[in-house]
Amino acid sequence: MRHGVWTIAGAAALLVAAMVTQTRTVSAQAANAAPMSEQVFKNIQVLKGIPADEFLDTMGMFASALAFDCVSCHSEQIATAATLDAFAISTPRIQMARSMVVMTNRINQLFFAGRNRVTCFTCHASDNRPDMVPSLALQYGELVEDPYELEFIPAFAAPSADEIFAKHIKAIGGPAAVGSLKSFIATGTYAGYDTGLMHVPVEIAAQAPNKRNIVARGPDGLSVWTTDGTNSWRMQPNTPIPVLPMTGGNLAGALTDAMVLFPSAIRAAFDKWQVALSEIDGRPVEVVQGTREGRLPVTLYFDEGGLLVRMVRWNQTAVGPVPTQLDYSDYRDVSGIRMPFHWKMTWTGGEQTIVLKEIRPNVPIDAARFARPVPVQ
Repeated sequence: MRHGVWTIAGAAALLVAAMVTQTRTVSAQAANAAPMSEQVFKNIQVLKGIPADEFLDTMGMFASALAFDCVSCHSEQIATAATLDAFAISTPRIQMARSMVVMTNRINQLFFAGRNRVTCFTCHASDNRPDMVPSLALQYGELVEDPYELEFIPAFAAPSADEIFAKHIKAIGGPAAVGSLKSFIATGTYAGYDTGLMHVPVEIAAQAPNKRNIVARGPDGLSVWTTDGTNSWRMQPNTPIPVLPMTGGNLAGALTDAMVLFPSAIRAAFDKWQVALSEIDGRPVEVVQGTREGRLPVTLYFDEGGLLVRMVRWNQTAVGPVPTQLDYSDYRDVSGIRMPFHWKMTWTGGEQTIVLKEIRPNVPIDAARFARPVPVQ
C-alpha cells in the first residue's frame, strides 16, 4: 500500500521501528517532564533515551520517506485489535527498518562526523523501493523548488529582512495597532486526523508574546495543545500517553507558533535573518529565514502585500530533520488589525485545519488556560 492515511494514533503506535540509541539534548524546561520512548511504547529494542515526542517524529520520517501508512509496516492485527499492543508485533518490514537505520547511522558516523546528513529520505524520496536507474524526466525536467528544504540560498537582490518585516507590520495594521494586541480568544472549527477530518468546535486563547491554548471538542474527547511561554503539551484521545510534553524542536516550534500570532516579537526572536525570493502556487513571495544558536531555523513567507502566508519549521530526530508547515489565509479586520481566519498545519504525522468564525481581541484570560492539560476522567 503506497499511499494512505497517516493517523496520529498510527504515528504514535509505530513503536517498534528501531534506530541506533542516541541521547538527545532537550530543553531544560521540558526535560524532567518528558517521558522517554521506552517508557511510553512497547518492544523498543534499540531506540531508547529519546523523548517520546521525538520518537513520534521519527515515525513521521519513515512515513514520508516511504509514502507508507501504519498498515504498510505493521501487523494486520492493528486494524482489529482493541488496544495498541498489536503495533508491538515484529514484522519483516519492521525488522528491515531497524537494519536500514543502523546502516544510515553508520554512514553518517563514517563520513559526516555523526551528523544526520544521510536520512531515510535521501534514497527513498517517498518511494518504498529506491530507484536504481537514472530518470531522464527528472534530469531534463523543470527544476521545482522544495518548500520544505532546510538549506537556504539567499537572494542578494531581495529587500532586507527589516524592510520585509516593516512591510508586514504595516500591512496588518501598523506598529501602534499591532503593538496594542496583547491577547485574544477565537472560536471556530477544527478538523484533523484525530477527528477523522470531521469539523468540530474549537476555541483558542492566546496571550502575548508566546502563550496559546487550543481546545477542540471531537467525538472521542478533547484535543488540547497548550503553550505557557516556556513549556508545551499535547493531549489527545486514544493515544498511548494522555499528555505528551513537547521537547527540542517541537517545543521551540510551539513557542514560535504562538509568537507569530503577535507579530511585533518575531523580528527580535532570532539572531540572524536571510532573505530569498520564491513562489507559492505561482504567486511571488518574499522569504526570510531566521536562525538562532542551538535550534533549527524558521522560514517565513510573505506575499506581495506583506501578509504572512506560510511558515516552515523543523524538528531534529534520530533519523534526520522533519518539517512542519503552517499556512495562513483569509485575513480579516479585527479592531484595526488584519488577522488570518484560516490556519492549516501539515507535518509528517498528519494535517489539521482551523477555520475561525470570531476573534475577540484584548480580553482577559485566566492564567490556568495555559497550564499543563489535565485528562478528563
